[in-house]
Amino acid sequence: MLVHLASDFIACSGALCDAVLRLRGKVLHEELGRIARCLLASPYGVFAPANNVGIAEVEALPAEVGQLCQEVASDGNYFGLYTVFGRSSFSDHDRNLLASLAKLTASLLQVHSLAQRSTHAYVQVEAQLAHQLQILDQIQESVLTLDQMGYITSWNKGAERLFGYSDVEAIGNHILFLYVDEEAGHDAGFADAHGRMMEVRRRKKSGEVFWASMTLTPLCDGAEQPVGLIAYLSDITERKQAEERLHHLAYYDALTSLPNRTLLTKLIDQALMAAQRNSTTGCVLFIDLNRFKWINDTLGRRIGDELLRQVSLRFRATLRDEDIVARLSGDEFVVGLFDIRQHFEATTVAQKLQASLLEPFLIEGHDLRVGASIGISVYPQDGGDAETLLRLADIAMARAKQSHDGLDDSVAFYSLDMNQGMHERMRIESGLRHALGHGELLLYYQPKFQIEGNRLVGAEALVRWLHPERGLIPPADFIPLAETTGLIVQVGEWVLEAACAQAAIWQSAGVPPLRIAINVSAREFTATLPGRLGATLARYGLDPCWLELEITESALMHDIERVIDIMGQINALGVTLSLDDFGTGYSSLSYLKRFPIHTLKIDRSFTTGLPGDASGCAIATTIISIGQQLKHKVIAEGVETVEQLEFLRASGCDEVQGYLFSRPLPADAFETALRENWLLV
Repeated sequence: MLVHLASDFIACSGALCDAVLRLRGKVLHEELGRIARCLLASPYGVFAPANNVGIAEVEALPAEVGQLCQEVASDGNYFGLYTVFGRSSFSDHDRNLLASLAKLTASLLQVHSLAQRSTHAYVQVEAQLAHQLQILDQIQESVLTLDQMGYITSWNKGAERLFGYSDVEAIGNHILFLYVDEEAGHDAGFADAHGRMMEVRRRKKSGEVFWASMTLTPLCDGAEQPVGLIAYLSDITERKQAEERLHHLAYYDALTSLPNRTLLTKLIDQALMAAQRNSTTGCVLFIDLNRFKWINDTLGRRIGDELLRQVSLRFRATLRDEDIVARLSGDEFVVGLFDIRQHFEATTVAQKLQASLLEPFLIEGHDLRVGASIGISVYPQDGGDAETLLRLADIAMARAKQSHDGLDDSVAFYSLDMNQGMHERMRIESGLRHALGHGELLLYYQPKFQIEGNRLVGAEALVRWLHPERGLIPPADFIPLAETTGLIVQVGEWVLEAACAQAAIWQSAGVPPLRIAINVSAREFTATLPGRLGATLARYGLDPCWLELEITESALMHDIERVIDIMGQINALGVTLSLDDFGTGYSSLSYLKRFPIHTLKIDRSFTTGLPGDASGCAIATTIISIGQQLKHKVIAEGVETVEQLEFLRASGCDEVQGYLFSRPLPADAFETALRENWLLV
């Protein structure tokens, strides 16, 4: 019997769960009453919900009719009342069954109520989110969210319209995939940039780059803890382009696109601040075109404007990127030079600018030629601000026009003493160009002596200039100028040619081989040097053992790998290499051991004080020791006293040269010394 009752309760419990899950309202209440009737085997049974007035009718049944009532409540929540009747009496067991059914019903109804409320709340939240998303997608501004690592977590329709990427393409990517190439390698610091507006450049899916205004704000969770960023972006390309147009109109010449006077003043003042910090020299060149007014008045403004535009292009092509060039007004231009070592370098630039105008300008069938008068002011001698330097350069330009009667090659410094120096330099430069082509250069040979063998073993070939009017011009007067103007390359080519020609003569005459050293400047030490050496040796049928190249440290300390490759090619020809002026430059010993050189040359500045100068002695002995450890020969130049010679001999120096033994000699005198087998003192 008990098993049967338990089975009935389990079946009723299952029916109850099914009813609560599936049914609602009156149908549910009727089903609950039916379950109660079945459980208690009573002909009548109802479930009256809490808000049903029918309960009063049940309570008014006649006294002889038995009934059983049980409230359905849980945790203070009242859901209704079970009433079963139609039997004459009900036992305690019946009461317990109905109480259990009521308890189970209350629990199920309570859980169902909570589930309904949660579902309703979820639906409301979902509807609210959909509503907000709809609003977010309708606004024009691009809105996206990022996690703290910078990965995109949401992407609205505005972002899709702006960038061209759908949300599927964008979400999950790092924000850097929208950056312009030059920014992609940098972490833009977006994680620390919240709370401020930025103007940034970004790239669309199409590849188009645009300007955007971007604002970043923190994205927080329910506990107000930051979990990422919200980015708001809008396209401001048109505004930026308008700003750039206004900036260009304000600071650039409309005809030539060069800086105007306003921007020029700013640029010069900035350059002067840097020059002041670095204690360097600066020059301002004021340029006025000759014959432009006549062309403009005769052929019209259109042709005059095109001429000015083409002149500006030639000037820009002549100058370095770091040089400043501007157009003030009419046919007046200004150049600022602030990365120069000496003020006289400005004359070389001035000549280059004038040379750029030599080729005629072909405009609308007209063959036009203009020249330029150039005035130069120098910082800091002439002034310390842009306005002063411009004013004084303008005065110098007017002086150039007056002193040269408007010639195309007129150049003048504001300072008279600089003018004199400039004219002297220009005269020497012009004379040197003439000397190269008219046999005025000579080679002298300064003997080199071997200390251990007490004999003459070589010579250094030194160029001399025999001027037809001024006589022998010292190298110090024209070699630095040749370096500055680039003429040193032509001078070096002449020296190589002349030295090889003379060595070939001695070789044919049976003179025993000896090394003739020629100096190679940094400008000459290029990839073409080995080929030129090989061709020259072959042309004269000269054995390479006759030739040695002396290279300064400064020529080697740029692009080390390229230099080592060139040196290796020279060695492969059989020509030896000597490191000149060793100790005066900035070479690293780690590089020194890689250079395929044969000789270290101690600079005369270290031999002059020997043996009384302790510092000079220390440096000389150190260089000799380095040479010995690297298995290089060491030669000292500038040896003028017996005491110097003895110190070098005792220190292990291999060779010497200097006035103690001989001054540089003409070729015939040096040949005589060779044949007489000069010995060391």
